[in-house]
Amino acid sequence: MKLARVATPDGMAFVAVEGEQGAEVVREIAEHPFGDPTFTGRSWPLSQTRLLAPILASKIVAIGKNYAEHAQEMGGEAPVDPVIFLKPSTSIIGPGVPIVRPPSSERVDYEGELAVVIGRPCKDVKAAQAASVILGYTIANDVTARDQQKYDGQWTRGKGYDTFCPLGPWIETALDPADLAISTSLDGEVRQSSRTSLMLHSVGDIIEWVSAVMTLMPGDVILTGTPAGVGPMVAGQQVSVTVEGIGTLSNPVVDK
Repeated sequence: MKLARVATPDGMAFVAVEGEQGAEVVREIAEHPFGDPTFTGRSWPLSQTRLLAPILASKIVAIGKNYAEHAQEMGGEAPVDPVIFLKPSTSIIGPGVPIVRPPSSERVDYEGELAVVIGRPCKDVKAAQAASVILGYTIANDVTARDQQKYDGQWTRGKGYDTFCPLGPWIETALDPADLAISTSLDGEVRQSSRTSLMLHSVGDIIEWVSAVMTLMPGDVILTGTPAGVGPMVAGQQVSVTVEGIGTLSNPVVDK
């Protein structure tokens, strides 16, 4: 099932996206998308709605250097254990919303990633049971002010600006994340191209590691790391991240 959050003629709604590409219909979900969702009976053509970020997370947990080639291009060795950091919920935007480059940064980079959406409260989850706490998967762009990340020596400011976590276009609940193609294009030119099978730490291992540290809540998002090929974006460009089995997340870039 594809779960989305849309602006409809009547307001905001969680919906299920159904139908063939180009002729999709969205069915309104009553209350929230967790568990076994029920439907209100109302529906609209997808073309008559606007896709929003599919979830508003209480927290975004991100994994750094989870592809060996990316660790190398950043000038370091691949870590033995997952490296985790947080992005604020206020960094989330949806498809088509501009990524805003702050005037205090001279280099803002794209980082295309597979994202995991948590489906129920959980703590101390073993990797083998990770699937039982996952609602589904979406696409993320872990936008980073690279110069500030390096200058600060830690990552909160460089990854925490408003608009620095595009998510979407929807959450795919029926997906095996083990070996998916992932790519990022800038103005149509492919800059990142890899597969999730090359992640150093699998989705299950990541959830075990993170949930040993903190309780995960429904709607929390985990970014699983970016492949090699990260690079800068400038105003006027369009960045698109594609993950096999989910779709494509595209956002324009502007200066503040």
